[in-house]
Amino acid sequence: MKVPILLPNIFDYPFTYDTNINLKVGDYVVVPFGKSKVTGIVWNEFEKKNDKKFETKKVIKKLNVTSLKVSTIKFLNWFSDYNMVPKGLALKLLLLSNNAIEKLPKKNYEKFKINFEVNKFKLSNDQKDCLKKMNKLNEKFRVHVLQGTTGSGKTIIYFEALKQLIFKGFQGLILLPEIGLTGQFEKKFEEFFNFKPAIWHSRVTKKNKEIIWSGISDETIKVVIGARSSLFLPFKNLGLIIVDEEHDQSYKQDEGVTYNARDMAISRAFFENIPINLITAVPSVETFHNIKKGKYGLSKLDKRYQDASLPKFEIINLNNVKLETQSWLSKEIVNKVNFHLEKKDQVLFFLNRRGFSPNVLCKKCFKSFSCPNCSINLVYHKNKNNLLCHYCGYKTLLKRNCIEEGSCDFIFCGPGVERISEEVKRNFPNKKSIIFSSDTMNKKNSLQILEKIISNEIQILIGTQLISKGFHFPNLNCIVVVDIDLSTKGYDLRGAEKNLQLYHQLSGRAGRAGKPAIVYFQTYNLNTKMIADITDKNPDIFLNKELILRKENSLPPYERFIALIITGNNQKILERESIKFKNFIKKSIKGEILGPVEAPIYRLKKKFRMRLLVRGKKTSKLQNSLRSVIKKFKFPIGLKLTVDVDPISFN
Repeated sequence: MKVPILLPNIFDYPFTYDTNINLKVGDYVVVPFGKSKVTGIVWNEFEKKNDKKFETKKVIKKLNVTSLKVSTIKFLNWFSDYNMVPKGLALKLLLLSNNAIEKLPKKNYEKFKINFEVNKFKLSNDQKDCLKKMNKLNEKFRVHVLQGTTGSGKTIIYFEALKQLIFKGFQGLILLPEIGLTGQFEKKFEEFFNFKPAIWHSRVTKKNKEIIWSGISDETIKVVIGARSSLFLPFKNLGLIIVDEEHDQSYKQDEGVTYNARDMAISRAFFENIPINLITAVPSVETFHNIKKGKYGLSKLDKRYQDASLPKFEIINLNNVKLETQSWLSKEIVNKVNFHLEKKDQVLFFLNRRGFSPNVLCKKCFKSFSCPNCSINLVYHKNKNNLLCHYCGYKTLLKRNCIEEGSCDFIFCGPGVERISEEVKRNFPNKKSIIFSSDTMNKKNSLQILEKIISNEIQILIGTQLISKGFHFPNLNCIVVVDIDLSTKGYDLRGAEKNLQLYHQLSGRAGRAGKPAIVYFQTYNLNTKMIADITDKNPDIFLNKELILRKENSLPPYERFIALIITGNNQKILERESIKFKNFIKKSIKGEILGPVEAPIYRLKKKFRMRLLVRGKKTSKLQNSLRSVIKKFKFPIGLKLTVDVDPISFN
């Protein structure tokens, strides 16, 4: 008997094998491939007819793994077509290091055993109304958005929805945008459910991943809380997907196989015919558009839990005060922060820049430190005493011979959180402070740090955007945005949307326990309407304006964008081939091509980059026409094409 076997590699089709084993679609097998033995899956279609005669090899064995559902296979086929990646690479996302994990002894799953004790949480009337809307047709596909102001108790509502489905025997998946959120979130989950969820992200050990993968496959594990990659786990009986902070741009996978995990989660729910809940304080423009069109259901929570008030906003006009040399905190801010600290309020200084300084310049030769692999400046990290590229990871010491004479004499241009931290320590020497960024909070001791913040043992936080993502700090009642002008400049298509979401989420960290709270914005910008717009308690006003702008300019979500990035070592060859590539494909595709142009970050990881942008109608015809014509174009050795459907970053 001949069977089609898909392998986790760059091929876009399954290979045909012979077997005497009784196999069905979805079975995991081991087959010979070249000189190796490879794990594959019996697929639902054979490779396209090939006139060449070839000898078919035999399947070596069938693995003791629960068969992959046909609905999941259909999802992976669709995923491949939509994101324009080979089917084999889509399968690679599902397997664990290219392997399927056979059933393990039961003792491995004991810590995930579910407990059906009744929990002590009670919903308010508003929360009950939201749950009722969320639960309509709860076992069939539908997309429901739960939009609620920060601190309104959204998590408890979707926990209730999930609990009801777990009682019926289904599995559940909760997607989170950041690894750093899983620790505090896991604790909240255990308080509600009285059992442990499986945690899935890149820092989970190989052994634990094997236990979780097999436990999900045979339905021993009921709930997974995970980052993007958890979407591809081989669930046997998935009943509900929840995407928390659905607007968060961290759901976009930019390296390797590019995809948007939120959008792919919606598609997986469609193929599994199960409900999906998108949770947010401020919806993404795409989600807001689908709500307005009636494609997505909506329930809203306009009040915070136990009627806690939202923080007030105050603008500190930096044109009216003179900052001291090498200082970024005005005397007015220092006085206001002292007032809050005397009341035992916790304080956050917010600046979305890691490290000490984003630019290091010699005042004798005027040369700055730039990355030798990327066309960007190196960031000075004083705590580690090195210069670091945030794109490729290149490191070097702060030491250089000056072309003028002796050693370079450095000036540090602009602040990062480490620099603000030093200034905070000078101004508030008797208070404990900590930097809250991905450099400090993705470590083993981060849970202990969170406990100290929650108990107010640490009075001052200096944070990047990581701190805005769902953390609960009951004593935080004062936020200082060190310089809002830094985050509102630039030409990012999604810049306004990102700022709206960031500052709503950020302000939502304050005043959660009911005490009065204030967010202070330091700015040189006399146009305070921008701040008023992005902090309005009703974000729908801003989103409506943004949709009008997008429609007028034929931008997403009204048209589809597909970015084509060509990379290579030789600039002249890259430029020549990029133009040739555009001319080759432009007559065959169902859309318009812009470019090629040099990417804003022209050199990245030692490769030069040219960008083209394809825009067209939101139908599969655009991908289909592009996919077929790309296959016919042969790039010279050394050039690589990357396709990014629905790009978020235009770097």
